[in-house]
Amino acid sequence: MSTKNLSAEKRMRQNEKRRIRNKSAKSAIRTAAKKVVAASEKKDEAAAKAALLDMIKSIDTAARKGIVKKNTAARKKSRMQKLVNKLGA
Repeated sequence: MSTKNLSAEKRMRQNEKRRIRNKSAKSAIRTAAKKVVAASEKKDEAAAKAALLDMIKSIDTAARKGIVKKNTAARKKSRMQKLVNKLGA
């Protein structure tokens, strides 16, 4: 470690931690969305609704923390909600 760039090195360490945390949250959103799609393709309304609630929770958490933008979160939730609502119709 050089004495000249301590703040830059700390910033790099922080950025790496945040990148990994953000990547994990985004991956959780994608996985939850796949579960909703899979359940809706099987025409399993109960499983789809349960998966949707799980996905909404993970999206809202990510949006609150600034990992995904507010409008992106709303769009993803809306699309999945439409998919699940088609099962009940």
